[in-house]
Amino acid sequence: MMTERTYSISDLSREFDVTARAIRFYEDKDLIQPMREGQRRIYTARDRVRLKLILRGKRLGFSLSEIKDILDLYDTDMGESRQLELLLDKIEERRRALEAHRRDIDLTLAEMDDLERQCRENLKERAGAD
Repeated sequence: MMTERTYSISDLSREFDVTARAIRFYEDKDLIQPMREGQRRIYTARDRVRLKLILRGKRLGFSLSEIKDILDLYDTDMGESRQLELLLDKIEERRRALEAHRRDIDLTLAEMDDLERQCRENLKERAGAD
């Protein structure tokens, strides 16, 4: 009989380079639901995958609420297809926000370049007048 592999909080903490506190926080937010043996948390392969997806979602800039919505869809009858559709919508929304942010950064950098050029020209003019 084959038993499912389980993980301790320190196993997951080491593997994903996150603190045990962060993992407990995700548990408090109902993103993962480990089993318990007394005070000890026991994480399944499902919890491990969910943690991996949580961390990926955070890197992509999704809120924990958005991540939870996506993960919770997997457990419904709609399953993976609906989850993928929602994920695609979230990716598109996030991409638009990042592209807008990039445009703002590009404009700010251009303004800084212009201001820097003006300052250097003014300094040259002042140095020539002395």
